[in-house]
Amino acid sequence: MSEVVAIKPHEKYYGVYVVELEDGSMRLATKNLVPGHRVYGERLFRYENVEYREWNMYRSKLAGALANGLSEQPIRESDSILYLGVATGTTASHISDIIGLKGRIYGVEFAPRVMREFVALADVRKNLYPILADARKPQLYRHVVELVDGVYADIAQPEQASVVADNADYFLKHNGYLLLAIKARSIDVTKEPSEVYRREIETLKNRGFEIVDVVHLEPYDKDHAMVYARFKR
Repeated sequence: MSEVVAIKPHEKYYGVYVVELEDGSMRLATKNLVPGHRVYGERLFRYENVEYREWNMYRSKLAGALANGLSEQPIRESDSILYLGVATGTTASHISDIIGLKGRIYGVEFAPRVMREFVALADVRKNLYPILADARKPQLYRHVVELVDGVYADIAQPEQASVVADNADYFLKHNGYLLLAIKARSIDVTKEPSEVYRREIETLKNRGFEIVDVVHLEPYDKDHAMVYARFKR
């Protein structure tokens, strides 16, 4: 396995690092908030007494969006984030690295079996707050979640944009950011992805979002796109 030659902050993306290996290949990474702990079998790198975790773009749609040139990485240290469809926490763990211990991720997940794994992860990473709930019913967890800096959504619902907008109305600050992974085939298997993307983006615009950028996630995820937007109350 190739050894590390150098690790440097990414020139474009806050909180993201570029790992240069001796075989000439490059990897994305984040500083490991919990040194010594892996989340999904990712490789750990140690450089100048700091541990980093490889951020696999085939396992994380946000990493895939960055690899494909998303205009900005808006997540900052100490941010509070509502994560809809957190699953077992692969992407959330890298966001957890970026926001640090002063930040919070409220992770909403509908499936109990998946949530059990996320709860175990939250036991190690103290900035994760699991919420077993249906993202279509934000009123049920409004007593738990504060006003947040950002919403990250990766949900397999037919009306993804509407679900996200309903949650934004409750929880997202003015000018807060949205990162939405649109699953075209989860919305309508009879329509081409580009048509589905346009419809979901139009819904976001009608609900107060300004679209900053949209990037397709191939070859890392087929029929997916990442939407980056800002919310105007």
